[in-house]
Amino acid sequence: MAGTEIPQIEERLGYVFNDKQLLQLAFIHRSYFNENRAKVPSHNERLEFLGDSVLGLLVSDALYRALPEHAEGQLSHLRAHFVGATSCAALLIKLDLAQFVLLGKGEQTNEGRGRERILADLFEAIIGAVYLDGGLDAAKDFFHTHFGKDLEEATAQPLRNWKAELQDYAQKKYQCLPEYAVLEESGPDHRKCFIVAALIDQREVGRGTGPSKKQAEQAAAHQALTFLEKSHG
Repeated sequence: MAGTEIPQIEERLGYVFNDKQLLQLAFIHRSYFNENRAKVPSHNERLEFLGDSVLGLLVSDALYRALPEHAEGQLSHLRAHFVGATSCAALLIKLDLAQFVLLGKGEQTNEGRGRERILADLFEAIIGAVYLDGGLDAAKDFFHTHFGKDLEEATAQPLRNWKAELQDYAQKKYQCLPEYAVLEESGPDHRKCFIVAALIDQREVGRGTGPSKKQAEQAAAHQALTFLEKSHG
């Protein structure tokens, strides 16, 4: 990352770093580090690991306060939805920072800047960097300034059970039940990522990602319903 880009990034973040190296580190993907070990000291995976926990705490705290009548299971479901890869990638895109991530040539060729997992990891790394630089209050201010409204909207209406809705749709339209197939499983144990396909009559109708099979299945069912409802009006 060029030094001239730092002020631009800080302006979009709404946060000025005391330690600029933390900000730079947040944007270094492992693929770039592997190809440029003489230029950069490390990559952003440790920051991502920390940011994942900080984000989970911030979202848990906000949900606990906003939804006093909700049971633990409901709160866990909402938190999983909001801290999942799809949501984190969407929040990163909202900041308009994807173009600044440093990727290796292979990832660039594969259009890595648009890949959901890379964007989600970058978002968590930024959260981790803000936390290390300014503490929990700084991370909380950053999160709620940019995404407080998103969280409010997520808690204003109950999450839909996409799998149950797809099952009902498939039974009525096709007289069969949907099936789910794990297409890919990657990442370390603490940061698993599943890609799951939703199938109806052996035909793929949707695909989703998530940190667990259940969440990936929900995402796949959501995409499947969106696709099927558009296809059939």
